[in-house]
This record gives sequence, structure tokens and C-alpha cells, in this order.
Amino acid sequence: MAESKKKEAGKGIPGKWIWKNLLIAVLIVALLVAGAMVLLNVFTQHGEEISVPDFSNMSVPEAEYAASQAGMRVEVTDSVFVGRMRKGAVYRQNPPAGSMVKNGRRIMLTINAVNAKKVTMPNLVGYSMRQAKAELLSRGLVLGKLIYVQDIATNNVLKQLHGNREAEPGTLIESESVIDLVVGLNSSDNVTFVPDVMGLKNLSAKDAVHGNSLNIKDMKFDKTVLDYDDSLNAVVYRQVPSPSDSLPVPMGDEVTLYLTIDHAKVPAKTK
Repeated sequence: MAESKKKEAGKGIPGKWIWKNLLIAVLIVALLVAGAMVLLNVFTQHGEEISVPDFSNMSVPEAEYAASQAGMRVEVTDSVFVGRMRKGAVYRQNPPAGSMVKNGRRIMLTINAVNAKKVTMPNLVGYSMRQAKAELLSRGLVLGKLIYVQDIATNNVLKQLHGNREAEPGTLIESESVIDLVVGLNSSDNVTFVPDVMGLKNLSAKDAVHGNSLNIKDMKFDKTVLDYDDSLNAVVYRQVPSPSDSLPVPMGDEVTLYLTIDHAKVPAKTK
């Protein structure tokens, strides 16, 4: 009897070892998973994020240096052409400035094209000044100075100049280039009036001055104008000479405009 009891007791031992081994295996697997998670968090720096710097208007080398100092990298992926912006400067970035990213993140940059968009120079000779101005605008070019010379027809375009040189029709020229026009002036039709551009925005004011056969001598912006967008939205609060409904001035005379974002600076017009 005693011997049979020993045999029965011995039969339970292998079962206990199996459960014990399974338990040990589960613990080992759990430890391995936990260790892997710890290592993964270390390598990916989980929870450790840094703020993306503002690379706007930087050159690519400047952006690369700033990125390396911040623990990330940059890559130029696209380009656009923005006429008033420095060539090659960063125009846009993704992710945007201030975003929180992990160390080593790649920041994609869009830069202002080094080579400006080209347009075909039209032939403006023989056009009226108003027609020439409209044609320049449609081509993405800018009317510069009106240079008056004696001729039989007033405001008839005689030459077109770019950088003090004749701009040959059909040649490629950078968009937003300034084109000066040599126009005729008949001695019997050579005076105009200074328009009232008070309260008008930048472009509208320039258009009115040119429309009256006058030139812009200078555009002075006050401290409220901080960037290019502001300059476009700024309004005239002073002009020299002042508008006149009675005193004529020679065509080609110059007008200086003072502009601001603060509309309260614009004097109220008297009737």
C-alpha cells in the first residue's frame, strides 16, 4: 500500500513542473517585451519633442545650419516664384514653424526660385501711353518712368527702356521688371493736373498719377507699414505737390506719396 501511494504521489510531480515552466516562460516573454519597449522608447525618443524653427526668408545654407542646431534636417522639395522676395530664400516649410516634432525629423522646404519667371517683351512703340500701360500690366511688367520728348503727338510711345537700354520686342524679360517709356510731347498739349489720390491704396494711387501723365518721385511709408503686404494695403495720407483743380503742371512732373496703414491719418476731404 505504501509503495502504491508513493507511485501516485510521484505521478503529480511532472504536471507541477510543466506549469512552473510555463509560468517562467510567460515571465521571460513579458520581460523581453518590456525590455523591447524600453529600448524602442530610447531609440525613438518617445515623448521627447522639439519645436520646429521658423526658416522663412532664410537662405538654404542658413536653414541647414539652423536645423542642425535644433536637431533636425531640411530638404528642398519645391520652388515657386515670388517677385518681391529674395531669390533662393525659404518661402514655405512643412511642418510649419512652431510644430512639435521628434529629434532628427526632416523638414521640407519650398524656396523662391533662383531664376525668375520670364515673359515676352511686347512692342509698345506707337501705342498711346494708356494702351502701353495696360499692355505692360497684362504681361506682368511694371510701368516705370515717363520720359517726355518733343514730338508731334503727345503721349505717343516712341521707345521702351529696361535698365536704361532699349527693350527689344520679343525678347524674354523677368516678370515684374520696370519698363520706362519715352513718350511724345506736343508743345500745344503739354500740361496736366495733379490728381487727388488721398485715401487711395498704393497701386491705385500710382495708376492715377501715371494716368495724368505724371511720374512717381518717391513713395514714403510710415512705421505702420511692416512688410510687402502692408505696402500694398497702405493708403496715401499726404502728397507733394498737393492736388489742384485749377493750376496746371507740365507733363512728366513728379509726385511724392506718403502712405500708411492707419486710415485715421488720412485728412477728411472738404467739399
